[in-house]
Amino acid sequence: MRLVDPLWPSQPCPSRRMPRVGGSPGRVGLGTGGGHRAVAGVGQGLSHVRGARPRGARHFSPADGSHVADPLRAGGGGGVGGEEGGARRSGGGTVTGEARTLGLPENASAHGHRIDALLASSHFLEAVLAAVMLGWLVLAVWRFRNAPRAAVDGGTRRSRRWVMALALVAVGAVDGSLFLRSLGYLDEVLWNFGPPATHPDTVRLELNAHQWAWEARYAGADGHFGTADDVVTWNDVRVPVGVPVWVQLASTDVVHGFSLPNFRVKLDAVPGRVNQTWFQAAREGVWEVACYQHCGTSHYKMRGELTVMTPEAYAAWLREASRQAVRAYDPADAAAHWGWEWRAAP
Repeated sequence: MRLVDPLWPSQPCPSRRMPRVGGSPGRVGLGTGGGHRAVAGVGQGLSHVRGARPRGARHFSPADGSHVADPLRAGGGGGVGGEEGGARRSGGGTVTGEARTLGLPENASAHGHRIDALLASSHFLEAVLAAVMLGWLVLAVWRFRNAPRAAVDGGTRRSRRWVMALALVAVGAVDGSLFLRSLGYLDEVLWNFGPPATHPDTVRLELNAHQWAWEARYAGADGHFGTADDVVTWNDVRVPVGVPVWVQLASTDVVHGFSLPNFRVKLDAVPGRVNQTWFQAAREGVWEVACYQHCGTSHYKMRGELTVMTPEAYAAWLREASRQAVRAYDPADAAAHWGWEWRAAP
């Protein structure tokens, strides 16, 4: 039977069945992510691994800034569909301290409630200021509705001082409070790499962004990146619930924006450098991985899935994927050997 790769229609796929990215447990379907080698996941569906791109694919190597040719530039990228800005499937679990906000995606992060609280307080203060200014305007219009036309003179020195003082109070109340509380979040969470650096079960993840897909690399059983047991997935990120996930991010071609809306994570993927962030999932489920920077004609296709699993299911999946990655390892497949030495915390 001749199978046709949906991303490269002119290229035949291997004549065998391949698992579907993010499929349901125990179900095997025709691969849709452009993979030439794949493994079956454990407990939480199936996943592409090492060699998920054809030979000759272009990858960025931050160690030396070198590139190799990339035939995917003309392709579509194989984005994963899903409901916009939210989870398609979510399990149980509780996220503490959730703030009431308008229009935000569901929070699935252990620290996302702090971002939501900042937005909620900002919305409240802005609503108060808007009500005060609108009420003042209505009062002035009503009070002086029959007043004779007056020449504009810029006001007195006293009136100008009052206006300046009110403006400074408004800025201090809104922006000042947000600034101080944001500094607390930066120091305690976003810029604090102590938790992921010291937690014994931290998941270290290298992400390579390119037009128009996300590739993720996990270290295998040896704990080192760039070895034969590395697990490489395509638009499919898997992490355990309740432990820190340390992300190091680079780009092959243009600036991309790594975004996990449900985890309040946003980070630029810049060619030639490795940026870092971390997060911690508070509940199980499947969530969207999005690109928030316009990165080309198929930007809208640059979508992936983040699957949050139980620690046991994640460990079983990674163990089996690493085992099959060793079996599928091809030293000549240079495109699958992207990656870099794990960087120290900034």
